[in-house]
Amino acid sequence: MLRGTRHNRSTRPDPIREPELFPADEIPATNFSSPLSSSAGPDGPPNAEVPLPPDRNAIPDESISSDDGLETAQTESHTPPTDPVPTDESLPADDFAPLFARLARSAFRSRFRLRTTERTYIERIGFPTLRRHAEEFVRMRLAPALPPNDGRQTPMRGHPVFIAQHATGCCCRGCLSKWHGIPAGRPLTEAEQRYIVRVLLTWILRQLGR
Repeated sequence: MLRGTRHNRSTRPDPIREPELFPADEIPATNFSSPLSSSAGPDGPPNAEVPLPPDRNAIPDESISSDDGLETAQTESHTPPTDPVPTDESLPADDFAPLFARLARSAFRSRFRLRTTERTYIERIGFPTLRRHAEEFVRMRLAPALPPNDGRQTPMRGHPVFIAQHATGCCCRGCLSKWHGIPAGRPLTEAEQRYIVRVLLTWILRQLGR
């Protein structure tokens, strides 16, 4: 009689490997979560810019700045801002409707969108960390009376907050004055910094459909 053949193959199922959010050849995972500083922790704010993968729909860098340091890719015709700078942290997002309506009429501002890469990054780090990054960007790059390299201090890519800054006119002190009525040449108050962060996060939430 023929004896049954015993199989040595393990009956345990193969382990399930989670897919990588970012291919290793595109974005270094150890650096992308901390765009400002390579030595910062995962929750720390960004110091060295980490480029995102190339995007065929990205806006060329040379089209967004001129010798005076202010963005002039499009002639931005809009009504001068009349919205008061809010000081109440409980301000609902709907109060920004007039601002977003003006931004939507700008051919330049309305071109900015969050791509899949930025959306995945937000899911990866969580919204509280994203808020801390936004607060740090505003404090370091906008709050001083005379920010270094003003008009060119906000990259066009590399972090969702950077994209939100250009989309909402919060990228430099000149644009803050033009779109939000916040004068240049003096430090931003704490209330103004909170207002800018709320504008940025509201734009991001709108992009995420929340």
